[in-house]
Amino acid sequence: MGQRFRFVCNSCDCAIEAWEGGHPYYVESVVTKTGAVKQRKRYVNHPSSAVSMCVGSDSLHVCLSCGKRFVVDSEAPITVCPQCRSSEIVDAIGVEQKPCPYCRRGTFEMDPSFHIIS
Repeated sequence: MGQRFRFVCNSCDCAIEAWEGGHPYYVESVVTKTGAVKQRKRYVNHPSSAVSMCVGSDSLHVCLSCGKRFVVDSEAPITVCPQCRSSEIVDAIGVEQKPCPYCRRGTFEMDPSFHIIS
């Protein structure tokens, strides 16, 4: 089962939504028109029997320095923001109680009225 959460800044109302566990995927080999074999990610939604085939997960991350939002692949993790090169990055599911990079006054809190389960 997957859960989606919303985190809201207690100062500027900026919101970030994230799926717990990210977006799981498996890799499929595809033959192109030229005969080359390419690897392509196939995302799996809950519930699905294909979950057992998953080899990784893409998760939304947020830079706490510049506010850039970007996806990180669990099979190719990065440790710095692709925009500002700061190491102050966090998985969006973990922004609760972190400082808001947009207003720089508040912190993110979980929105108790928002809860989605797939």
